[in-house]
Amino acid sequence: MDIQELLVSAKTQDFDRFEQKLNSLVRENYNFRNLDGGNRKIILDIIKKHIGEIHRGMGISSVTLQNEAYRLYQNRIKLKLSEEDLADIKKILGLFKK
Repeated sequence: MDIQELLVSAKTQDFDRFEQKLNSLVRENYNFRNLDGGNRKIILDIIKKHIGEIHRGMGISSVTLQNEAYRLYQNRIKLKLSEEDLADIKKILGLFKK
């Protein structure tokens, strides 16, 4: 599973299939092994908010991604996110940038 397959599945398939692909990516790709279930839920919640824009091919604006990253950084202690987790989440969300 590669990160580009995740992007394609988000654009063309339903949300449940995207969730399966994300879980598969985390299991199979050593770069994302540190993402636990809570971190995947954070990613899924953000993608779910913007899934309509992704399906229409518009993607998520860079300002929205920046705001989401800032919100995650502000709540990193409450969400129990490490710097490594934040970097991986930003990398995955960056795929959906316009």
